[in-house]
Amino acid sequence: MLQEINTDTWHRKEIFDFFCGFDEPYFGITADVHVSKAYQCAKEKDISFFVYYLHCTLIAINQIDALKLRILETKPVIFDTIHASATINRPDGSFGFSFINFEEDLQAFNANFQQEADRIRTSTNLFPDRNGQDCVHLSALPWIKFTALSHARHFSIKDGIPKISFGKMTEINNEKVMPCSVHAHHGLADGRDIGLFFEALQQALDR
Repeated sequence: MLQEINTDTWHRKEIFDFFCGFDEPYFGITADVHVSKAYQCAKEKDISFFVYYLHCTLIAINQIDALKLRILETKPVIFDTIHASATINRPDGSFGFSFINFEEDLQAFNANFQQEADRIRTSTNLFPDRNGQDCVHLSALPWIKFTALSHARHFSIKDGIPKISFGKMTEINNEKVMPCSVHAHHGLADGRDIGLFFEALQQALDR
């Protein structure tokens, strides 16, 4: 479900109009997240670490209203629940885009993920049957400990979907850390919102 924002009373109206005029309205922030507890918890639950931190990411996203905002036909709207559109690899080295329904329950979310992974790895379709804006675009680069990231984009498409990528897990002072890159539409979110997301994400990873 979505709700259209009343721009007549919206506190971000001027900011939204300003950044929507940009050729590239997205800004990006990269920071490390601590994942020792999350990694251990995933192993104890016998769940893929990728699935585990993907679930944590959606828990965090769904706490931040600014990251649930999207643009439909030039107008801002807010979705009540955000799901995951993650890239999933295939045995031949290619990948497919998924649409994984978010569930608060980790085991239910894992079942949704496995169903999508099986679909992708037994097909050649790039896109899923369901493909909407009530999602966040997610990817993992476990080979690279990056400090910055950019994305291929159609500048003419105005959607507002955040793009989140995780990099290689390494150890610093006996603590497992991973880089996390967040790109968001500046007409919908600011640096403060990304800061709140990182706080919520770290809390979810530390459960």
